[in-house]
Amino acid sequence: MIYIIILITMTLFGSIAAYYLKKVSSSETLMDTIKSKYLYFGGGLYVTAAVLNIYLLRFLDYSVVLPLTSLTYIWTMLISNRYLGERITKRKIFGTFMIIGGSIFIGMS
Repeated sequence: MIYIIILITMTLFGSIAAYYLKKVSSSETLMDTIKSKYLYFGGGLYVTAAVLNIYLLRFLDYSVVLPLTSLTYIWTMLISNRYLGERITKRKIFGTFMIIGGSIFIGMS
């Protein structure tokens, strides 16, 4: 059970990291990008997610961990809707569920 919680945390951190890197992408200059707290916060979350991924791989099969990282797509869709104002369309929902469904089938084998 603890590994599932770590996996969910890892995928959430990855999605939040991508959100902060998206925020820094609107910087006007390279110096603005380098000075942005969002760059370091997003990068730190990516590193944390990577470390959690490595930790999980010590205890779970790669063929289980990698497909279940598709949870990132759900978090990303929700974060982009809530904080970036992106629309969640039926097509996005369908695509996300197709990816997750495929991941479940891979993870079950």
